[in-house]
Amino acid sequence: MEAIKKTTKIEKTIKLVLLILFGSLLITLSAKIKIPFYPVPMTMQTFVILLVGIIFGSKIGLATVMLYLVEGIFGLPVFANSPEKGIGLAYFMGPTMGYLIGFLVAVYLAGAFKYEKNFISNFLKLTFSVSFIYILGLIWLGTLIGWDKPIFKLGAEPFLLAELFKILLLVVLLPVLSKTKRLFNIT
Repeated sequence: MEAIKKTTKIEKTIKLVLLILFGSLLITLSAKIKIPFYPVPMTMQTFVILLVGIIFGSKIGLATVMLYLVEGIFGLPVFANSPEKGIGLAYFMGPTMGYLIGFLVAVYLAGAFKYEKNFISNFLKLTFSVSFIYILGLIWLGTLIGWDKPIFKLGAEPFLLAELFKILLLVVLLPVLSKTKRLFNIT
């Protein structure tokens, strides 16, 4: 009986590690693919951050984003526009650091919320979750380049239409995502 419990615990640990690695890879891929969109090209990174939270839950989602950030800080070219615009801690500490830190809050909130069959409620929960990416991003951007610059116009406005699209897509996909979460037995 003791051996069965140990095997089950090892299997669960392996499953969690694989999920976290897979999630980190998914975030990396979403940062690298640019989709033509108006007024600026769109990555699906915030979509995947929320997706990871919804499917993996708050704790595993948080671990996934933490791994992604650590990979980038240690020099793996996981961030958007890396290695072209730098790698490692220097890139992390640049203009996008606030947004990257915001990923942690967004994934946690997206994973902590309970989603029901209410489109408006689900839309508001995901909007609230993703708003922390922009709030922290704008605070860091303003601190870095100066508050006399048009911070909102530079750091949020060009992305809001794409963000609306991604949140609406997630809300529509929520019933399927709930089944995916149950399929993988993620708790």
